[in-house]
Parts: sequence; structure tokens; C-alpha cells
Amino acid sequence: MENKRTCLYDKHVALGALMSPFAGYEMPIQYTNITDEHVAVRTACGVFDVSHMGEVSVKGPDAERYVQHIFTNDVKGAPDGQVFYGMMCYENGGTVDDLLVYRMKENDFFLVINAANIDKDWAWMLDQAKGFDIDLQNLSEHYGQLAVQGPEAEKVVEEVLGLECKELKFYTAAPLSSPEGETIEAPSGAVGGALISRTGYTGEDGFEIYATPDVINEYWDKLIQSGRCKPCGLGCRDTLRFEVGLPLYGDELSQDITPVMAGLSMFCKFDKDEFIGKEALQQQKAEGPKQRVIGIELADKAIPRHGYDVLFEGQKVGEVTTGYHSISSDKSVCMALVDAAHAKLGTELSVQIRKKTFPGVVVKKRFYDKHYKK
Repeated sequence: MENKRTCLYDKHVALGALMSPFAGYEMPIQYTNITDEHVAVRTACGVFDVSHMGEVSVKGPDAERYVQHIFTNDVKGAPDGQVFYGMMCYENGGTVDDLLVYRMKENDFFLVINAANIDKDWAWMLDQAKGFDIDLQNLSEHYGQLAVQGPEAEKVVEEVLGLECKELKFYTAAPLSSPEGETIEAPSGAVGGALISRTGYTGEDGFEIYATPDVINEYWDKLIQSGRCKPCGLGCRDTLRFEVGLPLYGDELSQDITPVMAGLSMFCKFDKDEFIGKEALQQQKAEGPKQRVIGIELADKAIPRHGYDVLFEGQKVGEVTTGYHSISSDKSVCMALVDAAHAKLGTELSVQIRKKTFPGVVVKKRFYDKHYKK
């Protein structure tokens, strides 16, 4: 099957980006190199094309009840514009996907799902919708999305794009308005115009903008031409999220890796009435999971990769989920799924990298401190 292209594909090619298939799309992996782009986001400002992400609208009399049913976090009675992170789970606690839920207004929600899971998530959401009075729409093909990230992001968004964002709190959203105060329209059927939110997946302050492809193209051009915002590919998006301990579906979360195993129980609100997978997750938390996602710091500069074996006294006890030589901390680190008996901080483990074994120690999964503006 031929890979899809985002609305910015031609812009990436014109900038000389290294393009590669990802989640069914031809996506930019890097423009110059991953290190330069990573450092730009940590120290100044970078922009990512994340138009491959999926968007789903949930409206109707039972919209809140439906979202509460499929989502581990608690959106009940939240103020308009509040954004929530959490998971959708199977009955056995396995993860369908991790996602953002935007509460736009009463019984009007906007869900942002992972690109690789759009078809699977959509089929699952449709199946769960039986018996709910809702209008469920998959708007993934109609949206473009930019992520503007870094300590200078607020100034760049306000001064280059002319968008008011200073008043947005962390994990809140607002309709996108022009400098003249006019609401910028979103695709047909979408929620109340285009959106801007103070969110991102880099560990830095930043914003995500959802709009029609023509608006996204206009904003991209302005950002790049300003010279104040470096184009960044998916390569550094992964190194950035990894350094601050943020999970990636397919690595630290999956059908077989529950939120409890991944250390994300804080996003499972067990005090709400119900959600799919609640009983299984509650039981797993009470008993303690058999495996946990942990951080490991190696003593050597060797780079652990996804799938490499993790050993305790020569015996395999788990596998690496994501590993890099951290650009910000200059250390070889990884996240790994290991047997719970060997997950305690300070435990000495080793990683099999090709034919050699490299010693390491269990550390916190956050290898670099987040710098959100709250």
C-alpha cells in the first residue's frame, strides 16, 4: 500500500528533509541532523509537522458519558477548554491507545489519537458507541497539525503567527483566532473552529495547532521564513519525548503493556464510576504487576536499542523498549520492560548489545527534567 502524505509534504522535500515511512505516512525524519534539531527545541524553538495524527469528534447528549466509558482519566464536569491525557483500554487492561481528550464544551469533545492506530482505534470506538446517543466523526483526513515547541515557543507563536497564547495555561485549549479576532474555521463537522492548545510531547513549553491544511501551510511558511523556528523531524521528536520519560505506543504502551505496568496509574481515575478495563487495572495495581517499565543508565557509551535483552546476573529478565545516547544528559540510557522483581531503583542490570554485555543500574525513567510553563 502506498504511504500517505501530509499537507506539508512538498515543504519538507523542498527543505531537503530525509523522508521515511512512519505510521503509513511519508514523514520527515530530519532536516539537518537530529542533534541540532533536538538542541533547538531544548534551547529555543522548533516546529514539527504532526498532521499524521488522528482526530475524532464526539458530540451529543451522551458524549461525556461515552468519553468517561472509554477513557481512563476523568473528564466529568471539567471546564471548557480543559485537555486531558490518558488511555483507552481493553477489558483485560491492555492499552488500545494513549491519547489527548479536549473538552470543548458540554457534550462536545475532541480526541487526538496516534497515527499508527487510527484505523484500529476508530473501529474500536465505533464498537463501544453502541447504546450511546452520540455523533462520532473521524476527522483525521481533514486536519493538519503543527507542534511549536521550546522555551521561545510562546514568543514565536504570538509574534510570528500573531496568535494570542500567553494566557493559555498548561493543558488548556482555545479556538484559533486571527489577529483581528476572527475565528479561523476548521474542517466541516469539526469542533467550533480550529484549535490551539498548550500541549506537546517534548518536555518543553509549547503549543499544538489544529487547522485546515491551507492554514497549516500558511503558518509553516511564516515560522520557517522567520528564522526563529527550526524545522524538526520525527527523529528528534522521539529523542525529546524519551529523555523526559514520555511513553510511545508500541514501545512503552501496547496491547500487552497496561498503564499500570508503564507507571501511568496516575492517569487512571479509579474513583470514577467505571471505564473499560477498570477492574483489571485496579486488580493489577493492588497485586502489583508482574512486569514494569523502568529506566536504565549504562556505565558505557554503547547505545541500547528497542528489543535488546536486559539481563540480571546473566539471565534475561526483560527487553529494552526505547534507548539512546541522551543528547541533553550525554548518557547512554534506555527504558525497558522487566520483571517486577528487578525493577527497584538501584538494581544492577545489564543490556546485551550485539555480542557484548554492558552493565547498568535502574534509575528513574525521566532522564531529563521537564520545563513546562504551568
